[in-house]
Amino acid sequence: MKKNLIAAGIAAVSILSAASAFAADGQVNFKGEIIDSACVVANTPASPLDVTLGQVSKTAFSAAGDTAAATKFSLKLSNCPATVTKASVKFDGTAAGGDNSVLALTKDTGVATGVGIQLMDSSNTVLPLATASASYPLVSTGDNNLDFVARYVSTAATVTAGPANSVASFTVVYN
Repeated sequence: MKKNLIAAGIAAVSILSAASAFAADGQVNFKGEIIDSACVVANTPASPLDVTLGQVSKTAFSAAGDTAAATKFSLKLSNCPATVTKASVKFDGTAAGGDNSVLALTKDTGVATGVGIQLMDSSNTVLPLATASASYPLVSTGDNNLDFVARYVSTAATVTAGPANSVASFTVVYN
């Protein structure tokens, strides 16, 4: 009798556990495709693009959200397959103070504070980290320059002087 009660108890717990394990409030479907070939990217981790933002006086920033002049840079794609006609770019890096629209500065000795780097697409729309840019048209014959801009943006009312470097990786997403 005890064995039957123990077996029934185990069965009941198993059924109730399975029911709670499958409870859900919603669902997310992830969709995509791995393509056979892509464009050749000129700026790989082994050969990164260096963008020089220059020296900017800390007095150029008097309040959070103030920006310095933007610097244009281009990501170069070549030898694109004819079947790939558009691409967007996602930049990844460390967000400054949890704000995913500002790239944090690299931790160095004496690093500047109260400032980060903001990325924008070719239409000067702020590009948050881990968010696809607008689509850029691609040609299979010749080079494709995907234009972006970067600028310093203050994240606090007070900015201190020091090195103001950062690193972002990027992924090309073909549409």
